[in-house]
Amino acid sequence: MKTEWFKEYSDCLLRDMEFKVYGHAGTPILVFPSQNGRFFDFENNGMVHTVEHLIDEGRIQLFCCDSIDQESWSAEGGDNRHRTYMIEQYFYYIVNELVPRIFEINSYGNNGNYAEGIYTTGCSMGASHAANFMFRRPDIFKGTIALSGYYDSDLFFGDYHDDILYRNSPVQYLNGMSYDHPYVDMYRQCHIVLCCGQGAWEDDMIRSTSRMKELLEYKDIPAWIDFWGYDVNHDWDWWQVQFPYFVERVI
Repeated sequence: MKTEWFKEYSDCLLRDMEFKVYGHAGTPILVFPSQNGRFFDFENNGMVHTVEHLIDEGRIQLFCCDSIDQESWSAEGGDNRHRTYMIEQYFYYIVNELVPRIFEINSYGNNGNYAEGIYTTGCSMGASHAANFMFRRPDIFKGTIALSGYYDSDLFFGDYHDDILYRNSPVQYLNGMSYDHPYVDMYRQCHIVLCCGQGAWEDDMIRSTSRMKELLEYKDIPAWIDFWGYDVNHDWDWWQVQFPYFVERVI
């Protein structure tokens, strides 16, 4: 399996950011780490290995990025406006700086052809990011496989709200989006998977995923909303089962 590591300066975040690429060709998948995670967490927790056969066959190419959760979503007790400012700067980093690199690197193994779009994925907080980026920019991201995500801001910000937080909370902006919004039709062309278990540590995720199911159904947006069994916990051993299961069926 071909792997490449990159460390590149971000003008949006004013620092070096790292990412790692697994594979030589195929559909590009942007992987967000779990809460406070780094680009190497997906590999270190056995997730890359679960789809190694698809990577070697040139069907998919993983792009595992860094997070700045500790300065934003996880920085409880910090200045909320600064926290949301950092959330939005991270959004700009991904969309304006990393996404062009993904398309460029991916094209090398696809005869110079640029992909039609990028899939997003992640587990726990990574799933929250994955879904948010797809729903905010369906012109770039054509699908998501979000495993055990939470899709609102209250878990991290309590009663605090501002305009940036609204733009990064899918439950809020999907609820506020009109049925005839142009993004709604774009969502209908995307491949959307939201999955969580019903075992230990999944209660909040069940509640949030259920709310997303209601919002998507109300706007006639097709999505695969999958609640696994009561023995399926919020942990890597189950995400190792779920990830290849959905990748093989969706991508």
